[in-house]
Amino acid sequence: MFPANLPNLLTVLRIMLVPVLVVALLGNTPAGDVLAAVVFALASLTDFIDGYLARTRDSITTFGKLMDPLADKLLIVAALISLVSLHRLAAWVAMVIITRELAVTVLRLGATQAGVVMSASAFGKVKTCLQIAAVLAVIAVHGQPAWVSALLYATVVVTVLSGLDYFFGLRRRMQARARTVRG
Repeated sequence: MFPANLPNLLTVLRIMLVPVLVVALLGNTPAGDVLAAVVFALASLTDFIDGYLARTRDSITTFGKLMDPLADKLLIVAALISLVSLHRLAAWVAMVIITRELAVTVLRLGATQAGVVMSASAFGKVKTCLQIAAVLAVIAVHGQPAWVSALLYATVVVTVLSGLDYFFGLRRRMQARARTVRG
């Protein structure tokens, strides 16, 4: 069981909205794209709200530290894969974003094992906002006008750069920790 505070409940809600999003996108339902856009926007909003509440109410839990990033990744990955299967998103775009998310998750787990905690950077938060905006645009806007394509390319660039920033930042922190342990 998990500590039942509001931030954790919002994280669980976000996870529960993932299959709803996939069904709305892939199911042959009337107004499925509208429902998918609303569900995706609502789930994304819970990401911002749960983090804010956890910090301001001093409700940060181990469950939240583990499950919040996982919920974010599940939401983005499910949306990307669904959009690729609908031929509304290029597979390479999804693969770049998914690869970055998995790589950072693995790095974060390794860092935690080594006693180094890497919190989200401002660059990572910008990446998240761009990913949310890009996925929402692809869901809501058909035909991919130039501005949606530009948003997707900007998202890919920021996603890659934020992954590199995370990697090199982690490397510096690990080296500093090693010096501290030796010294």
